[in-house]
Amino acid sequence: MSVQVDIEIASDCSGIPSEAQFEQWCAIALRERETSELAIRIVDEAEGRELNNTYRHKDYATNVLSFPADLPPELGLPLIGDLAICAPVVLREAGEHNKGVEAHWAHMVIHGCLHLQGYDHIEDSDADVMEALERKLLAELGYPDPYHEEE
Repeated sequence: MSVQVDIEIASDCSGIPSEAQFEQWCAIALRERETSELAIRIVDEAEGRELNNTYRHKDYATNVLSFPADLPPELGLPLIGDLAICAPVVLREAGEHNKGVEAHWAHMVIHGCLHLQGYDHIEDSDADVMEALERKLLAELGYPDPYHEEE
């Protein structure tokens, strides 16, 4: 299995994970694929809001946006798409929900990678499948259940 991750930092936030961490998180989320290529762009709130407004018609910055590569399968290319992760939102959410910052970053990367593979959480049954897989992958990495709210 081979995963190639191109990371672009377009945020002034501190505490952004290392390239090795991003690669590890992508590798576990994409391990069922023989080869994968993706780009991750770390953005600030202005760009995150613009992207969310342009592509989802929601006028706020969100934690992670997934842009699957819509390539014909017969091309056999490993490119699966792009992720845009809004660093200030990830950091804020970690604090608001009493989650470890690294664990929340890992969750957002894995969550985005699953979207790139076609998983979604629109229907409750699909959300159950996706969340169970997220819990499993994060547990393998030693991170807590991201859906368990701390008191």
